[in-house]
Order: sequence, then C-alpha cells, then structure tokens
Amino acid sequence: MAVAGSGGGTDFPAKLTGQVVLCSLIAAFGGLMFGYDIGISGGVTSMDDFLLKFFPVVYEKKHRAKENNYCKYDNQLLQLFTSSLYLSAVVCSWAASFCCKRFGRKRTMQMAAAFFLLGVVLNAAAVDIYMLIAGRICLGAGIGFGNQAVPLFISEIAPAKYRGGLNVCFQMLITIGILIANVVNYFTSNIHPYGWRISLGGAGFPAIFLGLGSLLIVETPTSLIERGKREEGLRALKTTRGVDDVEKEYEEIVRATEIAKKVKHPFRNLIMKRSSWPQLFCGTILQVFQQFTGINVIMFYAPVLFQTMGLGGDASLLSAVITGSINAASTLVAVFGVDKFGRRKLLIQAAVQMLIAQVFVGVILAKHLKITNAIPMPFAYLTVFLICVFVMGFAWSWGPLGWLIPSEIFPLETRPAGFFFAVSTNMICTFIIAQAFLTMLCQMRSGIFFFFAVWIVVMGSFAVFLLPETKGVPIDEMNDRVWKKHWFWRRFFRNEDEEQAKC
Repeated sequence: MAVAGSGGGTDFPAKLTGQVVLCSLIAAFGGLMFGYDIGISGGVTSMDDFLLKFFPVVYEKKHRAKENNYCKYDNQLLQLFTSSLYLSAVVCSWAASFCCKRFGRKRTMQMAAAFFLLGVVLNAAAVDIYMLIAGRICLGAGIGFGNQAVPLFISEIAPAKYRGGLNVCFQMLITIGILIANVVNYFTSNIHPYGWRISLGGAGFPAIFLGLGSLLIVETPTSLIERGKREEGLRALKTTRGVDDVEKEYEEIVRATEIAKKVKHPFRNLIMKRSSWPQLFCGTILQVFQQFTGINVIMFYAPVLFQTMGLGGDASLLSAVITGSINAASTLVAVFGVDKFGRRKLLIQAAVQMLIAQVFVGVILAKHLKITNAIPMPFAYLTVFLICVFVMGFAWSWGPLGWLIPSEIFPLETRPAGFFFAVSTNMICTFIIAQAFLTMLCQMRSGIFFFFAVWIVVMGSFAVFLLPETKGVPIDEMNDRVWKKHWFWRRFFRNEDEEQAKC
C-alpha cells in the first residue's frame, strides 16, 4: 500500500562523521529536558511534602481510609501543575518556528535552554502555587523551543540513510530523562521536607548541558543557506558529510531554499496549497495518535497509578523506575532498527502489542480493583508487567517515530511551519490528557484503558493504509519519491504545477 524509500532520485554521497554524531547527541539533550520533566511531575505530585504545601486538599483525600481508589488525586489545580507547561509550549513553539527560520536551529536551541533554566529556578524555589505555575510556564517555553528546533536540526544535519537512527536519539534522551527522573524521585521521596525541591531543581542539569553544548555544534547547512550564508553552508555541508563531493546535495538545498523564498506566507501556503495537505495531515495526526496511545498517562502519573492499585509509596516509585528503565532500553530497538526495518513495520507491530497490553490491564482492573479495596498483589504485579509490555512497544515505535516522521516529510518552504503544527498538536493533546486524566480515571475507572485501546486500533489502521514509508529518502526529495507515488496521497499532487504558479 505504501511506497518504500527507493527508486528514482539521488542518493548523495556521505559518511557518518563524528561531527554529526556529536551534534545530534548534544541537540538531543533537548529531549532529556523534556523527558526529565515528564518523569518528575508524577513522582513529585505523589510526595506528601509537596501535596501538603501546595495541594492540602489532595493530601487530605489521599490519606482518608475509605477514599475512592480512582478519585483520590482528582483535583483540577493539581492537574494544572502538570498541564500548564504544555499550554505554554503550544504558544512558544509557534514563536520558535519563526526563530528557527530567522535565527537558525542552533540559536533556537540556546533560547530553549535559557527558558528552561529560568523555569527550573522558579520551581525549585517556589513558595506558593503562583510561583510554581509561573515556573511551569517558563519550562513550557523551553520545551516549545526545544521540541521545535531539535528534531529539525537532526533531520537536516544527518545523511539520509542514517537520519532515522540519529533522530531517534531525541526520543532516546526523552526516555533516559524519564528514567533519571524516576530514580531521583525514588530517593528524594524520603528526604523531608524538601525532597521535591531537589527533584524539580535537577531539571537544570540537562538545560545547562544543552546551553553549553550548543556552543560547540555547527548550524545545519540548510539553515545557513536559507539565511543567505551560502559559503558557510557549503563548508558545513562538507564537514557534516565527511566528503568533498557535495555539489549535487548543495545544489539541491539551494534549489529548495530558492523555492522556499518565493513562499512569503508559509502558514497560509501550508493550509491552502492542496499538495501540502498530505504532509500536514500525517504530521499532525501522528502527534494526536502518539498522545492517545495513553503513554503519558503512564509516564506522568505512574506513581499515582500504582498507588491507586494499592502498591505502597516506595513500591509505586520503584515500579515507575522499572517502567522507565524498560522505556529507555526499548528505544534502542528504534535507534538501530528504524533505518533497517522502516517506519511502518515498527508502528504496525507495536500497535498490536500495545493493544493487547491495554485490553488486559483494563480487564484486570475492572475485575479486581473496586472503589475502596486494594488489588490482590499478584494481579498488581501482573499489571505492572503488562504496562511494561505496553511501554516497550511504544518506545520503539510511536514514541520516537512520532517525532521523526513529521521532521522529515515537509519540503523546506513549509518545514518550520509544518513542524510547528506537529509540535503544537502534540502539546495540545498532551495538555488535554494531563489536565483530564485524573478526572477521567475517577469517572471512567478501568474503562479508561479501553478508551485508549480504541485509539490504538484507529492508529494501527492508519499506519497500515495511509502512512507512506520514508526510510532512506533524502529529506528534500520526499514529494517526488514518496508522496507522489503513494496510492492515496498522489491525487493531491496532480495539479501541483498550476497551484505553484498561483502561490
């Protein structure tokens, strides 16, 4: 049904240079910032010292003997602590799309580190809920700028045949960030009364590394050429490709930038131009699907979820460490397999695996976790195991590929704008899930897992029938080699020349 990345077009000469690997790893620390925050939030919101200081109502509900298992953490202000970051990230990713184009990907990553550090200081030193939320908003700005710039940076700097594995480093660092956060939470939960401050303050380390490391990396050749610095762009291209024979790729980038300059309103062009719709739809719907797998339910609220099942505080945090470890280890499958097996095979296989795990978790909780009882311990540990199976499938598929595919499918003239739509869609969906999950858990109980299972069926069907394969295709040849040959999306390119004349 989908076209593989082969046939027609040009495969440009390139080596996997140390410079490219170094630049990709440093840039991927933007993912470590993101992941650490995802992991730290759920652990902190389960700490009694934190709840007593900022959310005393939740603290009282948590310690009631007969409190409803599914509703003990249902509090809109507590959910706002987690979700406010993502609303801020939506707005800031829009600003970052312009910064990427005008100032470059490298400078935008430096802005991300600065915003994130400011947020860390406000959170770690917070004395009231307003200072706490203000810090979350600054962290959101850092996430918005980082998530906009990093995947684009890696996709543009990496040779086509290594692009998938290098870009997955971004997701790999997200998973490592989650794991580190879970380990930190496990130890700081017993440091009273300021363990939560240590947890929140730890987010400063990846931000400092990204800020300082960005001073060592080169700007992408595409960004330099796009901003009129052609000689610098040519030198950067030779450096990152490790060969002198880069004229053909250089000419391809120059051609793409000249086309891009003719597009004065990329956002309008993206929406109004028929041939932009396939990339826009696929890039944004992948972000919706990524969040509606239910993964952030597990990563945000893993300690809360495991405490709901009757595991003690330390046991719940330790279970979160286990799932975080599996998340990080399983992402290695994507790092080494995405350019071998392709994007679609990983997505389809994982959808089946995740569906089975979600359904079985829902069945166990429906049968054994009632309003006030503790789930029998064998079933509690079976649920942890099934959640690990779910996380494993997500980690080598919808997690990393949800970021990789949107970063590689847009033509240069709409790339920052198109990726903004992808990033903002991700953040909006994350905000919705983060703000609504604890309320949904209270109202739907175990049914929430069946809710996400239905979404997995939909996204698996999308990967089978509508998602084209992009493995090994040069980023500026996607339209010709992928979209125009796909059984469904090619119909949107039949009048491309006429539309291009109008634009």
